[in-house]
Amino acid sequence: MEQNQSSFSHIIFNIFLPVLILNKGTKIGLTPLQALCIALSFPLFFSLRSIIKEKKLNYIATLGLANILFSGVLTVLALGGIWFAIKEAIFPLLIGAFVLGSSFTKKPFFKTMFLNPAAFKVSEINEKLDTDDKKSDFAKLMKTATQLLSISFLISAALNFILSLQIFTPLPETMSITEKQALLNQQLSHMTMTSMAVILIPMMLFVGSILFYSFKKTTQITGLTMDELFIK
Repeated sequence: MEQNQSSFSHIIFNIFLPVLILNKGTKIGLTPLQALCIALSFPLFFSLRSIIKEKKLNYIATLGLANILFSGVLTVLALGGIWFAIKEAIFPLLIGAFVLGSSFTKKPFFKTMFLNPAAFKVSEINEKLDTDDKKSDFAKLMKTATQLLSISFLISAALNFILSLQIFTPLPETMSITEKQALLNQQLSHMTMTSMAVILIPMMLFVGSILFYSFKKTTQITGLTMDELFIK
C-alpha cells in the first residue's frame, strides 16, 4: 500500500504538477522562465533525493537530471525544433546503450534489477541453481532479458524523436524571447502528456512482457513457483 502511494505521489509531482505549471503558469502571472523553473524543481528534487538516499551514483538518475537541465537550457535559450527532438532521443538512447553494454558484463542490468533481496527470495533462487547447466541457463536468461530491455529504450528513443519533431515545431523568428519561451513551455507540457499515451504505455507493456518471460523461465530453471520467487 505504501509503495502504491509512493508511486502515485511520484506521478503527481513528476508529471502532472509540472505539466499543469507549464500550461497555466503564465496565466497566473508567472513569466515563462519562472514557470519552467518551478515546474522543473519537482522532478529535480525527486531525482536528487533518490541519489542522496541510495548513497551512490545512480547512472539512470544522473541521466534524468541531465535531461531536466538540458530542457531548461534549451527553453531559456528559446531553441526549439530539431534541438528538442535530439534531446528527447539522446537520453533513452544513452540508457539503452548502457543497458545493452551491461549484458556483456558479469552484472547484466536486468540481473541487478531482478535479483533484488527486497522483492525476491534471492537465497532460495541461488540454492536452486545447483548445477552448472542451471547456472549457465540462468546467466543466459539474464543476458537475454537485459538485451531485450535495451531494445525497449532504443525503440523509445526512435519514437521520442519522431513525436518531438511533430510537437517542437520551429519557432517563428518574429516572436520575442519571452513569447518563444512561453510557446516552448506549452510544447514541453504537450510532449509530456502525449508521450505518456504514445510511448510510455506501450513501453510498459513491452517491459511487462519481458518480466513475465523472465519469471516464467526462472520457474522452469529453478523449479520454484511464481509465488515462491517473491517475498510476501
